[in-house]
Amino acid sequence: MKFTILSLFPEILEGFFNSSIMSRAVKNNLVEYNFVNIRDFAFDKHRTCDDAPYGGGAGMVMKAEPLAAALDSVNAGQTRTVYMSPSGKKLDQKLSLELSGEKEIVIICGRYEGIDQRIIDLYVDDEISIGDYVISSGEVAALVLVDSVYRLCEGVITKESLEEESFQNALLEYPHYTRPEVFQGRGVPDILLSGHHAKIEKWRLKKQLEKTLANRPDLLESGQLSDEAEKMLNEMVIQEEGPNGYN
Repeated sequence: MKFTILSLFPEILEGFFNSSIMSRAVKNNLVEYNFVNIRDFAFDKHRTCDDAPYGGGAGMVMKAEPLAAALDSVNAGQTRTVYMSPSGKKLDQKLSLELSGEKEIVIICGRYEGIDQRIIDLYVDDEISIGDYVISSGEVAALVLVDSVYRLCEGVITKESLEEESFQNALLEYPHYTRPEVFQGRGVPDILLSGHHAKIEKWRLKKQLEKTLANRPDLLESGQLSDEAEKMLNEMVIQEEGPNGYN
């Protein structure tokens, strides 16, 4: 899979692609990347890429001409093109999985008050937000998107690891423990030391349900729970709230 990222500050992106799992994915030809500096396509001597907004208002807006030229240079019209924007649809695991099926994604990193709307109208297939808050760096948002997508590409991470992560099957991930067995007076749950795999799996499912119910109960309304999870959840809620609990 290839990520082509258009940015005013591509140096912000460099370290991510040269570190950890991403570095291995690049080395193994599972991921390819290309950084495009939008300033290289500005036509004045100062390489100006922003200007005051029509109609007045605070801040500056990224200009259409250099951004369009940068997009044309990477054939953005023929490739799925994403603009990172707080006004976009919220990124979730379903969208990340969908994007992981693309051969290439072009990502526009916004700055200032955003980009000229005509670029969105002419080039952008998806406006994507990483959450209900505003940050100053479209590069940071782009890296969140890239990180959520590339790890789902075949060969980057084992299938078994992906299957047990948060948001798979509408549940958050269960708690993890490793050595030492006792830390600051707190021990590892006995069940994890028992070697009884069926009981461990049941315990983990219960912990997933407990965490999801406490932190993200909205996920439980997705209709994606397994029959076993549905049964266990009903038993848990009935035990806590009586027979008129979750259904």
